[in-house]
Amino acid sequence: MSTSTTITPITLTAKDFATDQEVRWCPGCGDYSILAQVQKIMPGIGVPKENIVIISGIGCSSRFPYYMNTYGMHSIHGRATAIASGLKASRPELSVWIVSGDGDSMSIGGNHTIHMLRRNFDVNLLVFNNQIYGLTKGQYSPTSEENKVTKSTPMGSIDHPFNPLALALGADATFIARSMDRDPKHLQMVLTRSHQHKGSSFVEIYQNCNIFNDGAFEVFTEKSTKADEALFLEHGKPLIFGVNQDKGIKIEGLRPVVVNLSDGVNADDLWIHDEHDFYKAQILTRMFDDTKTEGHFPRPFGVFYQTERACYEDVMAMQIDETIATKGRGNLDKLLRGKEVWEIA
Repeated sequence: MSTSTTITPITLTAKDFATDQEVRWCPGCGDYSILAQVQKIMPGIGVPKENIVIISGIGCSSRFPYYMNTYGMHSIHGRATAIASGLKASRPELSVWIVSGDGDSMSIGGNHTIHMLRRNFDVNLLVFNNQIYGLTKGQYSPTSEENKVTKSTPMGSIDHPFNPLALALGADATFIARSMDRDPKHLQMVLTRSHQHKGSSFVEIYQNCNIFNDGAFEVFTEKSTKADEALFLEHGKPLIFGVNQDKGIKIEGLRPVVVNLSDGVNADDLWIHDEHDFYKAQILTRMFDDTKTEGHFPRPFGVFYQTERACYEDVMAMQIDETIATKGRGNLDKLLRGKEVWEIA
């Protein structure tokens, strides 16, 4: 006589991913919203809680692991991407998320960031970009605009800022996207897409630091200006924006231009977004008013580019398996001794 037991899977909610730790960010900080959206999408990604890992560096954003009821590590400044790479190489079945700030990932951790992206580990890198150093009390960061007056640049910054998505594209990241803290639904969509991608996902999140850089992204988040200043990308759809959805973007030669649909321009004549078009993705990452594009452009949000490429951990595992198949399993003691061994009588 045999018996069988049916195990009903437990349905998780966002609350299951919250810890009992007091969330210690400044009241009004954009990090609260990002945390909430990450917790909301986690039950739907299909990964057991014990197989999810959050790794952070140093900065305000790096408190994240304390507030996520998953495995995690609050690591060292700029090295979260390196630690995550090692974890993914040794435990490829895990869902690894890296939480970093614009200073943590673009300055001291810049080299680690670009090399992780080019290696294409299957991890998700979330860069909270508030264009300031928040934890150390308001110094300018690698993404602060030129002439930015801060405690460390009282006469205005003379540094030219990094463009995070252009940097990621230059490092051959296989998934790049941008969202914002004050658009929960859009951020949830981008986070879910990031998880679904096989390879290194680079997600820039505009995050308001209401203490040291309040309103840095206000024109993209406020209801009165958002429709005219933010362009939401959808694969296979024309680039249309505006309060009345009456503005669009065309490509004339190699340059984007803003057109008015009420002037007889047809939607079919507009730029159709293609997430797999590497060359147009480069134009999108450069759609800032302070670049070589001419005129006033809305700031793009959404998935800019994605492609498929072999992941580092998969190729490494394949290489190890092939070596074992041809040479057998190694002997660590023999390897450490080497070939030049002598005996002392």
